[in-house]
Amino acid sequence: MTDERAGRLLRPEESSPRATFLELFFDLVFVFALTRVSMRLIDGTGGSVGTLLAEIARTGVLFLALWLLWSITTWVTSRYEPERPVIQFVVVGSMFGAMVMAVALPRAFEDRALAFVLAYLAVMVVRPLIIGTALRGHPRRAVPLRLLAWAVLGAVPWLVGAFGPEHLRLPVWVLAVAVDYTGLLLGWPLPRLGPARTAGWLIAGEHLADRYQQIFLISLGETILVIGLTYSGAEFTADRAGAFTVAFVTTALLWRIYFHRAGHLLGEALRVARSPGRLGASASSTHLIIVTGVLSTAVGYELVIAYPHGRTDPTWLVFIVGGPAIFLAARSRFEYEIFGRVSWSRVGGLLVLLLLSPAFTLGPPTMALAGAAVVLAAVAFADARRSRGRPSEMAASPLGHGGTGGGEFPAP
Repeated sequence: MTDERAGRLLRPEESSPRATFLELFFDLVFVFALTRVSMRLIDGTGGSVGTLLAEIARTGVLFLALWLLWSITTWVTSRYEPERPVIQFVVVGSMFGAMVMAVALPRAFEDRALAFVLAYLAVMVVRPLIIGTALRGHPRRAVPLRLLAWAVLGAVPWLVGAFGPEHLRLPVWVLAVAVDYTGLLLGWPLPRLGPARTAGWLIAGEHLADRYQQIFLISLGETILVIGLTYSGAEFTADRAGAFTVAFVTTALLWRIYFHRAGHLLGEALRVARSPGRLGASASSTHLIIVTGVLSTAVGYELVIAYPHGRTDPTWLVFIVGGPAIFLAARSRFEYEIFGRVSWSRVGGLLVLLLLSPAFTLGPPTMALAGAAVVLAAVAFADARRSRGRPSEMAASPLGHGGTGGGEFPAP
């Protein structure tokens, strides 16, 4: 392929910033995958604190692998033209790999370890190999080849963990995840070539923002599935009806708090940033934490709807209170990325949740869920009151804001 033909793979300026139908199709797998993540956490809540922490660590490793697959696919479709057959093939292949990982996830640390690892490595190794081959003769070929080299490096601990004894799987896979994310954070450095830092990347900012908003909505959709499936499979009682209602309201509040001001301006912030790659990488980390908070909250929903009576198990508060707390903390960071400041209401809501946690153990789980919902409602009310009658704010990201700097598309 000539340099000119290879260059056609890059996303052109006239390309629509909206996600394509192919990308939305790809996201459908993650609706299922995120339910597997939350269900694995729910299954691990019945034991001791040590057992719960170990299950959180195992599930966290699997979720980080899924997130990296989704995140890099998102960057691929933001840097390359998703209407090209090669990119479409890559996205569909990544979709199949994610599906296999999701199916294997509930027993990925047991008898399905090899299936999970092989699906993950097939995407992480084959995808940059295909793109690098398609870009033959183009300067941009170096980026996928960097990803390929680091994927091969990370494959070693992944395979050692899959073939090794089960009791060593967690620490070995933690090392594997650390290798994969170290490559991402450092820009996949190679000897003599150094790193290719994301700070220097020019990407389709509005498209990237659209994708992050969609994965957040997918995580909210997963909570709706949890609420509906749990309540429909349980006996209808007044307590469960109350928990069902409060859970739905909590999900609506998460949506409201996320999209208030900052949630609508990520695309604009990326468009005017002198370093859109740096802001995009930071936003990716922030949305990882936001989605983690939403998934944790969904686990709390199922526990409360299924068991609304009696005193609250202290370990359940990790999800009932911890989920909203993680969300507020990440949303505070998101606000800083867009405006360079943090609203007191989010910090105050986070502190109130933490301070009230001991008191929640004295009552039924429904009380703890309702208390978390009241705190989120107070944050949403403070947002509405602060913005009433005021003009919309402009993005003022401290991560390279500039009215005429930067750009949206890959640099040559």
